[in-house]
Amino acid sequence: MEQNFKAIIEQVGEDPEREGLLDTPKRAAKALRFLTQGYQQDLDSVINGALFNSDCDSMIVVNNIEMYSLCEHHMLPFTGLCHIGYIPNGKVIGLSKLARIVDMFARRLQIQENLTQEIANAIMAVTDAKGVGVVMSASHLCMRMRGVEKQNSEMKTSCMLGSFLKCKDTRAEFLTLIRD
Repeated sequence: MEQNFKAIIEQVGEDPEREGLLDTPKRAAKALRFLTQGYQQDLDSVINGALFNSDCDSMIVVNNIEMYSLCEHHMLPFTGLCHIGYIPNGKVIGLSKLARIVDMFARRLQIQENLTQEIANAIMAVTDAKGVGVVMSASHLCMRMRGVEKQNSEMKTSCMLGSFLKCKDTRAEFLTLIRD
């Protein structure tokens, strides 16, 4: 990967032997490995057994989970917030595991639409919840730095499963809770 970054530096017209660029291929490769570490993870290892029996049947919501990803079309960052809600069905998941699920899928080349669905589907599969809702809002550098260059644009996506999809009151409760 380092050699490829060195070639990219040359192809944009820079000298990879210039003092400030000497270690850039190594640093860029290390950064890209970190930003795509989700490919090295799987749901079982991320959850790591943190599922607990519970009689709780009320909605659980975690707001404002920071998310960083790379768009699969331009490999430019998109960043934002992910809001997750679910209604347990005999099991709850460790709180930090929700953020780790977000990170696992976000740390791959992505589009926000798929990322939102993958997070919701994973939570539903792991918890067997009665319902799951995921809402994400993100700013995309591929739209801000290049192309149409719209600095204040923000994309919002949602995925509702189970009772969040079937019951408008459940969905409304979730959407109200993530606004507060």
